[in-house]
Amino acid sequence: MLRVAVPNKGSLSESAVELLAEAGYRTRRRGRELVLVDAANDVEIFFLRPKDIAVYVGQGRIQAGITGRDLLLDSGTEAIEMLGLGFGRSRFRFAAPASEITALEELQGRRIAASYDRLVTEYLRARGIEAQVIHLDGAVESSVQLGVADAIADVVETGSTLKAAGLTVFGPTILESEAILITAPQHLSDPALRVLEQRLRGVIVARDHVLIDYNIRTDNLEAAAKLAPGLESPTVSTLAESDWKAVRVVVVRREMNQVMDALLDVGAEGIIVTQLVASRLR
Repeated sequence: MLRVAVPNKGSLSESAVELLAEAGYRTRRRGRELVLVDAANDVEIFFLRPKDIAVYVGQGRIQAGITGRDLLLDSGTEAIEMLGLGFGRSRFRFAAPASEITALEELQGRRIAASYDRLVTEYLRARGIEAQVIHLDGAVESSVQLGVADAIADVVETGSTLKAAGLTVFGPTILESEAILITAPQHLSDPALRVLEQRLRGVIVARDHVLIDYNIRTDNLEAAAKLAPGLESPTVSTLAESDWKAVRVVVVRREMNQVMDALLDVGAEGIIVTQLVASRLR
């Protein structure tokens, strides 16, 4: 039976459960159960603390988990990333009072407050910078004002929280994080794990794409196909009127309105968009 770990709380939890549900796995709990058995798919789903998931997976106790890339890298375990899941995105940056620190090399010998101290320490050492990284579980923005640190390393969204604390971001981005599917190297060949990866990938592709159907005269088909070539090529069928074709093509969701406008300009008619629920693509 395949064991899969998902966050029991936090920003990744709801999206992870929703993704598994769309992939056909049982995720609905009656109460606050820590384990769900999905007998139909031969899967056990464990609801664990987000920071613990990489540890369990890295030790091989659980074959797969959904967690953040930041949490995986900070765990120091043997777990590896299999697939980016497209949600829970965040950016890690350094920040400090603008008048005091403005470049990465100026962190040499300084104190840096961070919730992900292992990740930050390894990032700095890889660039030849030795600094004292101080672990804090939250509200690291206050550490500079309170004299605990000279700079911080934290998730940056709008930057308003940093600005309120008198801090300004500097240097390169430490990490672009998102939710990821992880496993341990010894489980990579597990067929059930490959099915899980394939299903999740299919949902992600479906979320990011739509089907566009349209009719077009044969003379204009080549121009239309150049505008919307699809993942491989459009599917083309002949209509009852032989000089007309019915075309079906997969298009990136965020581009669908521009594609429809362009198709209309080259003579397409009856343009219809259909949402995708799942897919299996190679």
